[in-house]
Amino acid sequence: MVTQSGKPAPDTARRSERSRRAIYDAALGLVAEAGYPKTTVEGIAARAGVGKQTIYRWWGSKADVLLEAFLDLSEQAAADAGQVPYVIPDTGDLAADLKLVLRLTVDQMADARFDAPSRALAAEGLVNEQLGREFVAKLLEPQLQLYVTRLRSAQHAGQVRADVDPRIALELFVSPLAQRWLQHTGPITHEYTDTLVDYALFGLAPR
Repeated sequence: MVTQSGKPAPDTARRSERSRRAIYDAALGLVAEAGYPKTTVEGIAARAGVGKQTIYRWWGSKADVLLEAFLDLSEQAAADAGQVPYVIPDTGDLAADLKLVLRLTVDQMADARFDAPSRALAAEGLVNEQLGREFVAKLLEPQLQLYVTRLRSAQHAGQVRADVDPRIALELFVSPLAQRWLQHTGPITHEYTDTLVDYALFGLAPR
């Protein structure tokens, strides 16, 4: 499409996508550098080179911006690594599959790009009920349901007792990792998560 002057018309879709990407980068960068409390919509807009009204046209608050930016970051990181986000392999070896996914989780936790925004979202979700619900619904629950699916597959294969509730069982290795990460109670390593899986599966295995 061209204008009356003969020049190509601006591609608003492309411009909007550039602005959205700039806003994502600005939000994640500011939270990492200044912390969540000091991050503002005004600061995000200034850093992204957009007007504050542009942000409010797409999001209701800085928390909404950060949540969407973090979800996008997770998907982009998985794509860059050649992985499909939110997937647990089913090779038939339950221990190996769980250890692989938890090792990838540990690597992500150690990545500075993820640490600050994920901690900010977790903390803000405790006092911001709406954000907390969205954080769980959009980020945590989809991941937890994949563990449920994988554990159910292991039940059908006879690797996990039939009387086990997969939704409770996954907490044997997910919850200790989350607690250690949130409260800084110990190192987060591959060896640690491998041990969590070994201990959990010992208790879940058929008698």
